[in-house]
Amino acid sequence: MINIKHRPIFDTEKVIKHYEDKDGVPIRYICTSALNDGTLAADIFYRETPHPSFGNRYFGLYCNPHSDYSDIMITNADVIENLDFTMIEVDGDYHYSQHRHDYYSVGNVAIDGGRAYARFTYTDKPNTKVFKVKDGEFVEYLD
Repeated sequence: MINIKHRPIFDTEKVIKHYEDKDGVPIRYICTSALNDGTLAADIFYRETPHPSFGNRYFGLYCNPHSDYSDIMITNADVIENLDFTMIEVDGDYHYSQHRHDYYSVGNVAIDGGRAYARFTYTDKPNTKVFKVKDGEFVEYLD
């Protein structure tokens, strides 16, 4: 099992309960990430069955930067399965940068770049792996 450390924006348990009660299907938190090479991350959630009105299985929740981050927005996040997640391993846990300008430090290593690129700063070269999301789970990407 892959032990990935996440840093969600919202209380994921509350979000899951809200949407499970609303939609009547199991919902699962996947990650917090930009959905492109940008700087705006969203908490990404998954449902096995496509949404009956919109057809997506993933949705993202984020704070609208045009409203001083006070409005919570929802978006189709199915594109998450097309994105690469380069991660660093620290003490058996994997960590990732959430968006282009998310410079994230763990111990003596840092990762930056989100889905746009992977840049590392370190004193000891970290172990890195690339993952993808497939059917609501992270899987190692093997070329």
